Amino acid sequence: MIHNPLSREYLYRYENPATAFADSSDRAVKILREILLHKKAALELDEEIAIGPGNSIVPKHIGIVACSAEGAALCYRVICSEGADDLGEHSHPEVTMHSYPLSQYMAPIRSGNWKQVAELMVRSAEKLADCGADFAICPDNTIHEAFELVAKRSPIPWLHIAETVAISAKRRGFRKLGITGTKYLMTGPVYSEILSKHQLDLAIPEASDLDRINEIIFDELVKGILSEQSRQYFNRVIADLKDQGCDAVVLDCTEIPLLVNTEDTPLPTLDSTRLLARASLAHALL
Repeated sequence: MIHNPLSREYLYRYENPATAFADSSDRAVKILREILLHKKAALELDEEIAIGPGNSIVPKHIGIVACSAEGAALCYRVICSEGADDLGEHSHPEVTMHSYPLSQYMAPIRSGNWKQVAELMVRSAEKLADCGADFAICPDNTIHEAFELVAKRSPIPWLHIAETVAISAKRRGFRKLGITGTKYLMTGPVYSEILSKHQLDLAIPEASDLDRINEIIFDELVKGILSEQSRQYFNRVIADLKDQGCDAVVLDCTEIPLLVNTEDTPLPTLDSTRLLARASLAHALL
């Protein structure tokens, strides 16, 4: 095991990973250089790097705390398909997923009982830890409102979905992000707090659009229903965000990337689902 000397710092702030990890394998340095210099992950963890036979990196075990099935499935597919880029054909880090029914989350979300949401997330994390997961991710933006409550009690560390988005936005030179997601997310503190820390501005859709976006997410997207009418509606909302001065839009419901065609959106997109999946891959290879 190689101790990670960059603990409790955002790794992308470092400029010389090869020196920082001089005693690790060439493979580790190559991966770290990619992560650090291209600002692909933000971690505040005190971790170790596992080195296997032939100085190969033994990937960390990824735990997925699922909330809605469609978003979690997309995140899982990206981890598995893109893991091969670093680990070889058909290979990816070990992954375990746990999911309570979405119905168990919806009642406390609707009532604003984030302590109960946190309780579900912690119980999922405990199950993942029992299965050997080294860290956890949650491909659901809305329930990150309970993140601080979860982090205090979780048996394993977490990556924060909004941090991965903020880092990608900064790397790509964006300054003002449009937020699309559930009404709980769009009007809540998850992104306003994280983006402010990264000196990024945000805007949300007009009040008249918030309920309709929420309906599309819960009546269609989480059920795997993808309609052209809804896709065109999202494009109109994104165009309105552009008129508000946004230079990119965050797909902040993890199912929205299944609907929106990034080739014809009025703004560049930040796909929170795929960004979280890629950050988890990067961290698994540290």
